[in-house]
Amino acid sequence: MKLIVAIVQDKDSNRLSAGLVKANFRATKLASTGGFLKAGNTTFMIGVDDSQVENVMNVIRNSCKVREQLVTPVTPMSGTTDSYLPLPVEVQVGGATVFVLPVERFEHF
Repeated sequence: MKLIVAIVQDKDSNRLSAGLVKANFRATKLASTGGFLKAGNTTFMIGVDDSQVENVMNVIRNSCKVREQLVTPVTPMSGTTDSYLPLPVEVQVGGATVFVLPVERFEHF
């Protein structure tokens, strides 16, 4: 048994949820917040047999896409801000961060 923990951007959450349901995988969705952009994420917890891990990974891969987003950096906390002009920076967002963990026991009631 494995526990798959997938952290995805909120924009990909509904697509992944629909993909998991279509493929007959049960998942628990948790609201979470990312540290870098302080943006909303969704964390999926999916319990599966070892033989199903690659199928779930394919659903995640097909549902969560990386994209570019403009972000304005935070103003520095110290020093003078008179000459500081924050310019937007393009960063990659989206995709998925996935952990596959061994599970000693899994029951569904």
